[in-house]
Amino acid sequence: MNKNNPLLEAFNQTNYPIGGNGKRNIQVLKEALNSFDGNLDSDNYGTGKLIEDFQEEMAAFLGKESAVFFPSGTMAQQIALRIWCDQKGIKKVAYHPLSHLEIHEQDGLKELHHIESVLLTDKDRLIRLEDVVNLQEDIACLLLELPQREIGGQLPDYEELVAISAYCREKGIKLHLDGARLYEILPYYQKSAVEICELFDSVYISFYKGIGGIAGAILAGDEAFTIESKVWKRRYGGDLISLYPYILSAGYYFKQRSHKMAQYYEEAKELAGFYNQCYGVETKPIEPVTNMFHVHVNVPKEKLEPILISLYNETGIGLTHYLRESSETTCYYEVTIGDRFANIPKKELRKAFEWLDGKLRISSLDYL
Repeated sequence: MNKNNPLLEAFNQTNYPIGGNGKRNIQVLKEALNSFDGNLDSDNYGTGKLIEDFQEEMAAFLGKESAVFFPSGTMAQQIALRIWCDQKGIKKVAYHPLSHLEIHEQDGLKELHHIESVLLTDKDRLIRLEDVVNLQEDIACLLLELPQREIGGQLPDYEELVAISAYCREKGIKLHLDGARLYEILPYYQKSAVEICELFDSVYISFYKGIGGIAGAILAGDEAFTIESKVWKRRYGGDLISLYPYILSAGYYFKQRSHKMAQYYEEAKELAGFYNQCYGVETKPIEPVTNMFHVHVNVPKEKLEPILISLYNETGIGLTHYLRESSETTCYYEVTIGDRFANIPKKELRKAFEWLDGKLRISSLDYL
């Protein structure tokens, strides 16, 4: 029970929670492991057929010479940026103000590597070519996050990506892809992972975001880069005696879900359409460019929460388990579409949004 979080408790009781692939419980690992022979040898301190075969498979998927499996993306990306800074002899990297490295990693780059971050553009928009061209400081590396999660999963046009890549190569700036959700952007761009990754010198991908594995990440690039990354992985303590629960679940769910991203993308656009028909609700982007988007509601958090709890109890449809305040009169949350959405009866979904629209219209009278 979650007595201190009634919205979460109500969400957990719904028949049809909308987002994601399902509960993150022990069954996720059990399902993955049950598909493998129990006599399969584990990896051993970063070596062995199991991990090496998977790394080769991921390198081929990304179109890179080599790849290294890491227990976390935080570790992988800090190491990538350290390598590029050492190579260039410049202790500065540039990225978006809402990059994971800036807001979720406790100043890891600065405290562990003495690397200075140069923040490009405003918080509420994407990095553009002009932002890179107008840089006033020398940097070793530019990091681009695709999609830009904290602003609703927005993406630049492919042509702009190409232009940024060409400019960085002309100026000798390394380009790193925070591709935690790389799989999710491919339907929008109508490109393969290889075509996207060839624009970048190094690439990180996640195996729990979108894919739904336990944990783990891949860092890919040329052979010299990945050899150096293995040294740093050992320094970070990332070479556990065995990582096979992460590797096996990563491989299992990669095969289960990576090919479903186009389906999730179309379903996200469908769901956003329902939201945008509701009074005082707007998705960002209006039409999603991946299977993830943000929902902004012109109702204070403390007023929207009881409305949602009533919605869950009345309809059995769960929209979100949390709300974040964006101002005194508005709030928002994130939606990511996975396996769950296809199981929701469309008739019940429409009824839920009609119910929500009516309640929000009544709620708006409080302000008149």
